[in-house]
Amino acid sequence: MTDLRKTQAEAFLQRAGWGAATRRHLAGDASDRSYQRLTLNDRSAVLMDAPPGRGDDPRDFARIAGHLRALGLSAPEVMASDFDHGFLLLEDLGDGIFARLVSQAPAREPALYYAAAEVLLHLQAAPAPENLPDPGAADWARAAAFALDWYRHAILGDSGDRELFVDCLTRSLRRLADGPRVLILRDYHAENLLWLDDRSGLARVGLLDFQLAQMGQPAYDLVSLLQDARRDVAPETETAVCATFRKALDIPADHFSATYAALGAQRALRILGIFARLCLVAGKPAYLRLVPRVWGQLQRNLAHPELTELAEVCARLLPEPTPEALVRIEGQCRAFPMP
Repeated sequence: MTDLRKTQAEAFLQRAGWGAATRRHLAGDASDRSYQRLTLNDRSAVLMDAPPGRGDDPRDFARIAGHLRALGLSAPEVMASDFDHGFLLLEDLGDGIFARLVSQAPAREPALYYAAAEVLLHLQAAPAPENLPDPGAADWARAAAFALDWYRHAILGDSGDRELFVDCLTRSLRRLADGPRVLILRDYHAENLLWLDDRSGLARVGLLDFQLAQMGQPAYDLVSLLQDARRDVAPETETAVCATFRKALDIPADHFSATYAALGAQRALRILGIFARLCLVAGKPAYLRLVPRVWGQLQRNLAHPELTELAEVCARLLPEPTPEALVRIEGQCRAFPMP
């Protein structure tokens, strides 16, 4: 945080009545946002620092948080805001992050993941906020081309046949995963979900990192939850939660499995590119350690019989993340200027 940013943060907290609070770093993520936990007497809160012009507008967070809370879901209350400078003072939902809880007690995984899926079903049954981005199949395919633009390019020095890739993925998504839209939160996974013991029902699942919410397919956030780039979900948990979700929406099994695989492939492809870019541009090589898991998820999705053509295109265009390939990417860390 620069000196100017510190001054702006201190002024915001003074105005919000939290100027005397002690502050400690709470979290950062793949974006430029960061979080601090504030403690003032017996109260706590969270400061979100989202520098303007870096892609995330705190107005979006506040808007989606209000929508989620109106549905009875546990998004943080926005206690104070300075949208122009990119600061929010948020309700502190605690430390019960799903990933941490499952690491400490693996037997809790099924119950936590069932609860998270129930939240999705409730969320998707309600009308979405107006005027959200609503990308089509071609937009999703172009987003997945990050796999060529950053991941492949860092290893092989070129982006390959981008047009072939985008065309093939577009056709696959149109055929398998381009139906009626619902609100999706996009980064719905175990490090953005908290368990709130003092609440009941669906409100026991705390929600974070939803400011990029948009319209999408019902299974997209389910893929994000169950094909987590950061942790391995037990196969039996994935199978059982998928079955519960599918039956609740009355989707035929064959259709659901194809849609789930197509969305999983799109998401894995995009993440490969994002993780490479985080190293090359943002100087965050730690994300490269996650690439082999994402690659494995991609291959599992591409093995679906409905994705044979896409599997052939990906096999032709994308190199495997061998140790040598990952070293090559890491050797270019910060080689590209921040846009």
